[in-house]
Amino acid sequence: MRKTTLALAAASSLLALPSVGAAEGFLAGRLEKLPDLVIGLGDGGYEFSQDKYELTTGKGYRIWLKATGKKECAFVAPDFFQHVWFRKIEVNKVEIKASAFHEIEFEREGEAELFFTPIKPGEYTWACKGLEDKGLTGKITVK
Repeated sequence: MRKTTLALAAASSLLALPSVGAAEGFLAGRLEKLPDLVIGLGDGGYEFSQDKYELTTGKGYRIWLKATGKKECAFVAPDFFQHVWFRKIEVNKVEIKASAFHEIEFEREGEAELFFTPIKPGEYTWACKGLEDKGLTGKITVK
């Protein structure tokens, strides 16, 4: 009887704890397709199609990163990449399954599709490494 009472007391105290944080989305749900991010637009190749993305923790997304080839772009988003779970990345009908990576380098025209779920809220920056002063940078907000 004493063990049962202790077990019930322990279970009740766990239920009374405030939640530290919870994902907003449904982790097993359908992936939302984000607008493509096309890099290398405009005459000089320093423009891009989308400068802001607003995402929700725990919700699955997929996005096409595309480069026109006008400028080489080492696409980086270090803080963002550390705080998402990658399901996979597809390049030329090849699936890459990795838990982390640092950059996606486009030396010429190409594209990659990312499948991921944000896990930490915050304001993140993406950029083409070395071309930030030319304006090749944008924001990702995760709520």
